[in-house]
Amino acid sequence: MPTSSKKGSKWARFNRVMVPYYFLIPAAVILLCFAAYPVLNVFYFSTRHYNPNKPWIEGFAGLQNYVQILTSDKLFRSSLLISVRWCFIQVTLQCIFGMIFALVLNAKFRGRGIVRALIFAPWALSGVMVSILWQLIYHQNIGVLSDLMVRLGLIQSPIAWVANPKYAFGSVVVAELWRGIPFFAISLLAAMQNIPGELYESCDIDGGGLLAKFRFIVLPFLKDTIVLTTLLRFVWEFNAVDLIRTLTGGGPMNLTTTLSLYLADTAIKTQNFGYGSAIGTITFFLMLGLAITYIKVSGYGKGQDQ
Repeated sequence: MPTSSKKGSKWARFNRVMVPYYFLIPAAVILLCFAAYPVLNVFYFSTRHYNPNKPWIEGFAGLQNYVQILTSDKLFRSSLLISVRWCFIQVTLQCIFGMIFALVLNAKFRGRGIVRALIFAPWALSGVMVSILWQLIYHQNIGVLSDLMVRLGLIQSPIAWVANPKYAFGSVVVAELWRGIPFFAISLLAAMQNIPGELYESCDIDGGGLLAKFRFIVLPFLKDTIVLTTLLRFVWEFNAVDLIRTLTGGGPMNLTTTLSLYLADTAIKTQNFGYGSAIGTITFFLMLGLAITYIKVSGYGKGQDQ
Protein backbone atom coordinates (compact mmCIF):
# COMPACT_ATOMS: atom_id res chain seq x y z
CA MET A 1 0.00 0.00 0.00
CA PRO A 2 2.66 2.59 0.81
CA THR A 3 4.36 1.88 -2.50
CA SER A 4 1.15 2.24 -4.49
CA SER A 5 0.24 5.41 -2.64
CA LYS A 6 3.65 6.90 -3.47
CA LYS A 7 3.18 5.99 -7.14
CA GLY A 8 -0.28 7.55 -7.05
CA SER A 9 1.02 10.77 -5.54
CA LYS A 10 3.81 10.97 -8.12
CA TRP A 11 1.31 10.43 -10.93
CA ALA A 12 -0.95 13.13 -9.48
CA ARG A 13 1.97 15.59 -9.28
CA PHE A 14 2.95 14.71 -12.84
CA ASN A 15 -0.60 15.38 -14.04
CA ARG A 16 -0.67 18.73 -12.27
CA VAL A 17 2.57 19.76 -13.95
CA MET A 18 1.37 18.56 -17.35
CA VAL A 19 -2.06 20.24 -17.26
CA PRO A 20 -0.91 23.37 -19.18
CA TYR A 21 0.71 21.20 -21.84
CA TYR A 22 -2.47 19.15 -22.26
CA PHE A 23 -4.29 22.36 -23.17
CA LEU A 24 -1.54 23.23 -25.66
CA ILE A 25 -1.83 19.94 -27.56
CA PRO A 26 -4.76 21.03 -29.83
CA ALA A 27 -2.98 24.25 -30.77
CA ALA A 28 0.26 22.33 -31.41
CA VAL A 29 -1.54 19.90 -33.71
CA ILE A 30 -3.14 22.74 -35.68
CA LEU A 31 0.24 24.50 -35.91
CA LEU A 32 1.88 21.35 -37.24
CA CYS A 33 -0.84 20.96 -39.86
CA PHE A 34 -0.68 24.56 -41.11
CA ALA A 35 3.05 25.20 -40.67
CA ALA A 36 4.97 21.94 -40.81
CA TYR A 37 3.18 20.55 -43.87
CA PRO A 38 3.89 23.58 -46.13
CA VAL A 39 7.54 23.61 -45.05
CA LEU A 40 7.97 19.91 -45.78
CA ASN A 41 6.17 20.40 -49.09
CA VAL A 42 8.69 23.09 -50.08
CA PHE A 43 11.54 20.71 -49.22
CA TYR A 44 9.93 18.07 -51.42
CA PHE A 45 9.42 20.33 -54.44
CA SER A 46 12.98 21.65 -54.12
CA THR A 47 14.20 18.24 -55.27
CA ARG A 48 12.02 18.21 -58.37
CA HIS A 49 11.65 19.95 -61.72
CA TYR A 50 8.17 21.37 -61.35
CA ASN A 51 6.73 24.02 -63.65
CA PRO A 52 3.01 23.85 -64.57
CA ASN A 53 3.78 25.74 -67.78
CA LYS A 54 6.29 23.06 -68.81
CA PRO A 55 4.83 19.72 -67.72
CA TRP A 56 7.21 17.81 -70.02
CA ILE A 57 10.21 18.65 -67.81
CA GLU A 58 8.57 17.53 -64.57
CA GLY A 59 10.49 14.89 -62.65
CA PHE A 60 12.99 14.17 -59.94
CA ALA A 61 15.90 16.63 -59.88
CA GLY A 62 17.78 15.57 -56.77
CA LEU A 63 20.27 18.27 -55.83
CA GLN A 64 20.40 19.75 -59.33
CA ASN A 65 18.40 22.86 -58.36
CA TYR A 66 20.71 23.51 -55.41
CA VAL A 67 23.84 23.01 -57.51
CA GLN A 68 22.60 25.44 -60.13
CA ILE A 69 21.71 28.06 -57.51
CA LEU A 70 25.03 27.86 -55.69
CA THR A 71 27.31 27.59 -58.72
CA SER A 72 25.86 29.41 -61.72
CA ASP A 73 22.98 31.63 -60.56
CA LYS A 74 24.51 35.11 -60.47
CA LEU A 75 21.18 36.75 -59.65
CA PHE A 76 20.91 34.58 -56.55
CA ARG A 77 24.28 35.82 -55.28
CA SER A 78 23.56 39.47 -56.06
CA SER A 79 20.09 39.32 -54.49
CA LEU A 80 21.53 37.66 -51.37
CA LEU A 81 24.11 40.43 -51.00
CA ILE A 82 21.43 43.08 -51.54
CA SER A 83 19.26 41.39 -48.88
CA VAL A 84 22.13 41.38 -46.37
CA ARG A 85 22.87 45.02 -47.11
CA TRP A 86 19.19 45.92 -46.95
CA CYS A 87 18.63 44.15 -43.60
CA PHE A 88 21.78 45.51 -41.98
CA ILE A 89 20.96 49.11 -42.92
CA GLN A 90 17.29 48.81 -41.98
CA VAL A 91 17.70 47.05 -38.64
CA THR A 92 20.62 49.24 -37.54
CA LEU A 93 18.98 52.56 -38.41
CA GLN A 94 15.53 51.52 -37.20
CA CYS A 95 16.96 50.42 -33.86
CA ILE A 96 18.99 53.62 -33.40
CA PHE A 97 16.15 55.98 -34.31
CA GLY A 98 13.64 53.82 -32.42
CA MET A 99 15.80 54.08 -29.30
CA ILE A 100 16.03 57.86 -29.67
CA PHE A 101 12.27 58.22 -30.04
CA ALA A 102 11.64 55.83 -27.14
CA LEU A 103 13.92 57.86 -24.87
CA VAL A 104 12.16 61.08 -25.88
CA LEU A 105 8.68 59.60 -25.41
CA ASN A 106 9.66 58.14 -22.05
CA ALA A 107 10.26 61.63 -20.71
CA LYS A 108 7.40 63.75 -19.38
CA PHE A 109 6.48 66.83 -21.39
CA ARG A 110 3.38 68.65 -22.56
CA GLY A 111 1.74 67.11 -25.61
CA ARG A 112 3.48 63.76 -25.19
CA GLY A 113 0.32 61.86 -26.15
CA ILE A 114 0.05 63.69 -29.49
CA VAL A 115 3.74 63.13 -30.26
CA ARG A 116 3.38 59.43 -29.45
CA ALA A 117 0.41 59.10 -31.79
CA LEU A 118 2.31 60.84 -34.63
CA ILE A 119 5.39 58.63 -34.22
CA PHE A 120 3.40 55.41 -33.99
CA ALA A 121 1.10 56.27 -36.93
CA PRO A 122 3.26 54.75 -39.72
CA TRP A 123 3.16 51.36 -37.98
CA ALA A 124 -0.64 51.39 -38.08
CA LEU A 125 -0.76 51.80 -41.87
CA SER A 126 -0.91 48.84 -44.21
CA GLY A 127 2.02 48.03 -46.49
CA VAL A 128 -0.02 48.84 -49.60
CA MET A 129 -1.01 52.25 -48.25
CA VAL A 130 2.58 53.06 -47.31
CA SER A 131 3.73 52.01 -50.79
CA ILE A 132 1.15 54.25 -52.50
CA LEU A 133 2.07 57.15 -50.22
CA TRP A 134 5.77 56.92 -51.07
CA GLN A 135 4.99 56.42 -54.75
CA LEU A 136 3.30 59.79 -54.71
CA ILE A 137 6.20 61.36 -52.80
CA TYR A 138 8.83 59.98 -55.19
CA HIS A 139 6.91 60.54 -58.46
CA GLN A 140 9.03 62.44 -60.96
CA ASN A 141 6.31 64.75 -62.28
CA ILE A 142 3.81 65.17 -59.44
CA GLY A 143 5.92 64.04 -56.50
CA VAL A 144 6.25 66.25 -53.43
CA LEU A 145 9.95 65.54 -52.93
CA SER A 146 11.16 66.64 -56.36
CA ASP A 147 8.87 69.69 -56.35
CA LEU A 148 10.12 70.78 -52.93
CA MET A 149 13.79 70.32 -53.84
CA VAL A 150 13.36 72.25 -57.09
CA ARG A 151 11.69 75.13 -55.23
CA LEU A 152 14.53 75.17 -52.70
CA GLY A 153 17.09 75.21 -55.51
CA LEU A 154 18.68 71.91 -54.45
CA ILE A 155 18.12 70.30 -57.86
CA GLN A 156 17.60 71.78 -61.32
CA SER A 157 14.93 69.38 -62.58
CA PRO A 158 12.68 66.65 -61.12
CA ILE A 159 14.32 63.27 -60.44
CA ALA A 160 12.83 59.82 -60.99
CA TRP A 161 13.86 58.65 -57.53
CA VAL A 162 12.88 54.98 -57.79
CA ALA A 163 13.83 54.58 -61.45
CA ASN A 164 17.29 56.13 -61.28
CA PRO A 165 20.04 53.57 -60.45
CA LYS A 166 21.80 56.21 -58.37
CA TYR A 167 18.87 56.86 -56.04
CA ALA A 168 16.61 53.78 -56.20
CA PHE A 169 18.07 51.75 -53.33
CA GLY A 170 18.37 54.75 -51.00
CA SER A 171 14.82 55.84 -51.79
CA VAL A 172 13.37 52.45 -50.85
CA VAL A 173 15.52 52.40 -47.69
CA VAL A 174 14.08 55.73 -46.54
CA ALA A 175 10.50 54.59 -47.20
CA GLU A 176 10.94 51.35 -45.26
CA LEU A 177 12.79 53.19 -42.50
CA TRP A 178 9.81 55.49 -42.02
CA ARG A 179 7.54 52.48 -41.67
CA GLY A 180 9.83 50.41 -39.41
CA ILE A 181 11.01 52.90 -36.78
CA PRO A 182 7.72 52.83 -34.79
CA PHE A 183 8.12 49.08 -34.15
CA PHE A 184 11.35 49.66 -32.24
CA ALA A 185 10.01 52.80 -30.58
CA ILE A 186 6.95 50.93 -29.27
CA SER A 187 8.90 47.87 -28.11
CA LEU A 188 11.70 49.78 -26.42
CA LEU A 189 9.34 52.29 -24.81
CA ALA A 190 7.27 49.43 -23.34
CA ALA A 191 10.44 47.86 -21.91
CA MET A 192 11.53 51.20 -20.42
CA GLN A 193 8.30 51.38 -18.42
CA ASN A 194 9.52 48.38 -16.37
CA ILE A 195 12.75 50.05 -15.23
CA PRO A 196 12.42 50.91 -11.50
CA GLY A 197 12.48 54.65 -10.85
CA GLU A 198 14.72 54.10 -7.81
CA LEU A 199 17.61 53.30 -10.14
CA TYR A 200 17.38 56.72 -11.77
CA GLU A 201 17.22 58.36 -8.34
CA SER A 202 20.31 56.46 -7.17
CA CYS A 203 22.15 57.54 -10.31
CA ASP A 204 21.21 61.17 -9.62
CA ILE A 205 22.50 60.89 -6.05
CA ASP A 206 25.80 59.45 -7.33
CA GLY A 207 26.14 62.35 -9.74
CA GLY A 208 25.41 60.40 -12.91
CA GLY A 209 24.14 62.27 -15.94
CA LEU A 210 21.98 61.25 -18.87
CA LEU A 211 24.76 59.25 -20.53
CA ALA A 212 25.44 57.33 -17.31
CA LYS A 213 21.75 56.48 -16.95
CA PHE A 214 21.59 55.30 -20.52
CA ARG A 215 24.75 53.20 -20.30
CA PHE A 216 24.39 51.63 -16.86
CA ILE A 217 20.59 51.48 -16.44
CA VAL A 218 18.69 51.63 -19.72
CA LEU A 219 20.91 49.46 -21.94
CA PRO A 220 21.33 46.56 -19.45
CA PHE A 221 17.58 46.45 -18.83
CA LEU A 222 16.76 46.62 -22.54
CA LYS A 223 19.34 44.04 -23.64
CA ASP A 224 16.90 41.14 -24.18
CA THR A 225 14.32 43.43 -25.80
CA ILE A 226 16.94 44.78 -28.22
CA VAL A 227 18.14 41.28 -29.11
CA LEU A 228 14.61 40.00 -29.71
CA THR A 229 13.37 43.02 -31.66
CA THR A 230 16.47 43.19 -33.89
CA LEU A 231 16.19 39.47 -34.64
CA LEU A 232 12.48 39.68 -35.44
CA ARG A 233 12.96 42.79 -37.54
CA PHE A 234 15.86 41.22 -39.44
CA VAL A 235 13.69 38.24 -40.35
CA TRP A 236 10.79 40.50 -41.35
CA GLU A 237 12.98 42.78 -43.44
CA PHE A 238 14.67 39.80 -45.09
CA ASN A 239 11.25 38.52 -46.14
CA ALA A 240 9.83 41.95 -47.02
CA VAL A 241 8.48 42.14 -50.56
CA ASP A 242 5.50 44.51 -50.65
CA LEU A 243 7.21 47.90 -50.50
CA ILE A 244 10.07 47.02 -52.86
CA ARG A 245 7.69 45.32 -55.29
CA THR A 246 5.42 48.36 -55.44
CA LEU A 247 8.09 51.06 -55.63
CA THR A 248 10.74 49.52 -57.89
CA GLY A 249 9.71 45.97 -58.79
CA GLY A 250 13.31 44.98 -58.10
CA GLY A 251 14.75 47.42 -60.63
CA PRO A 252 16.40 49.31 -62.05
CA MET A 253 18.82 46.64 -63.32
CA ASN A 254 17.98 44.39 -60.34
CA LEU A 255 19.64 46.87 -57.96
CA THR A 256 16.78 46.48 -55.49
CA THR A 257 16.05 42.79 -56.08
CA THR A 258 16.30 41.13 -52.68
CA LEU A 259 16.40 37.36 -52.22
CA SER A 260 12.76 37.24 -51.15
CA LEU A 261 11.70 39.23 -54.22
CA TYR A 262 13.78 36.97 -56.46
CA LEU A 263 12.13 33.94 -54.84
CA ALA A 264 8.65 35.40 -55.37
CA ASP A 265 9.39 36.18 -59.03
CA THR A 266 10.83 32.72 -59.67
CA ALA A 267 8.05 30.78 -58.01
CA ILE A 268 5.06 32.95 -58.90
CA LYS A 269 5.90 34.91 -62.05
CA THR A 270 7.74 32.21 -63.99
CA GLN A 271 5.88 29.34 -62.24
CA ASN A 272 9.19 27.55 -61.67
CA PHE A 273 8.12 26.10 -58.34
CA GLY A 274 10.89 23.53 -58.11
CA TYR A 275 13.68 26.06 -58.49
CA GLY A 276 11.85 28.58 -56.30
CA SER A 277 11.38 25.94 -53.59
CA ALA A 278 15.13 25.29 -53.62
CA ILE A 279 15.77 29.02 -53.13
CA GLY A 280 13.25 29.02 -50.30
CA THR A 281 14.92 26.03 -48.65
CA ILE A 282 18.35 27.67 -48.77
CA THR A 283 16.84 30.87 -47.37
CA PHE A 284 15.19 28.90 -44.56
CA PHE A 285 18.46 27.33 -43.42
CA LEU A 286 20.32 30.64 -43.75
CA MET A 287 17.82 32.39 -41.50
CA LEU A 288 17.71 29.46 -39.05
CA GLY A 289 21.49 29.42 -38.72
CA LEU A 290 21.60 33.19 -38.33
CA ALA A 291 18.91 33.18 -35.63
CA ILE A 292 20.57 30.41 -33.59
CA THR A 293 24.00 32.05 -33.87
CA TYR A 294 22.68 35.50 -32.98
CA ILE A 295 20.80 34.28 -29.90
CA LYS A 296 23.82 32.26 -28.78
CA VAL A 297 26.34 35.07 -29.24
CA SER A 298 24.11 37.78 -27.74
CA GLY A 299 23.39 35.74 -24.62
CA TYR A 300 19.63 36.27 -24.93
CA GLY A 301 17.74 35.32 -21.77
CA LYS A 302 20.82 35.32 -19.55
CA GLY A 303 21.26 37.69 -16.65
CA GLN A 304 23.96 40.32 -16.54
CA ASP A 305 26.09 38.14 -14.25
CA GLN A 306 25.90 35.05 -16.48
